[in-house]
Amino acid sequence: MSRILITSGPTHQYLDPVRYISNGSSGRMGKALAEAALAAGYEVVIVSGPVEVRYPKAAQVISVVSTEEMLDACVAHFSRCDGLIAAAAPCDYRPKAVASQKIRKTGGTLELHLIETPDIVAELGPLRTKQWMVAFALETEDLRMRAMQKLERKKCDWIVVNGPHSMHSATTQVEVIDAGGQVVVQAQGSKKRVATILIRAIDRRFSKNS
Repeated sequence: MSRILITSGPTHQYLDPVRYISNGSSGRMGKALAEAALAAGYEVVIVSGPVEVRYPKAAQVISVVSTEEMLDACVAHFSRCDGLIAAAAPCDYRPKAVASQKIRKTGGTLELHLIETPDIVAELGPLRTKQWMVAFALETEDLRMRAMQKLERKKCDWIVVNGPHSMHSATTQVEVIDAGGQVVVQAQGSKKRVATILIRAIDRRFSKNS
């Protein structure tokens, strides 16, 4: 039986013990993908940031907080999976220093010095043996062009393009672009519906599931 590694949800990058940088990712797409993959006969491993959604009990769920923790968990499980669907929205930046105590108001401005976090999909690329890789790209402008840039940089097989309207929403609209720049899938509607369409397309193109 084929096994899929799915990343899901946001990550949190803490500024101090109580505050963090994050985004509006809800984990709903990751949950829908996991449900669709299980229904199609796959084993599923989910690496998820902090979310309120409940993932299916049949999936193996690894809970993480930071982007670095998500990367470590993915590296630990990637070699035992046949493919990756990177649906998470990990933070791209983290504070250069984390305060050990709660940052207090001073009546003045507060400057944050941020540095980039690891690119999870790009870090997994060199570890590939036989695995296929499908990544999500949420963009606000020049969607296809920026998605293609990400596909080339991350060296994944397909990139799933969506917009900010998808975050924390029950519905979504996506285009799937392959390495040749061709749109191979278009889908919209509930995340459950879109996830089912994506899993079917992945199954046809990459899977040796039996």
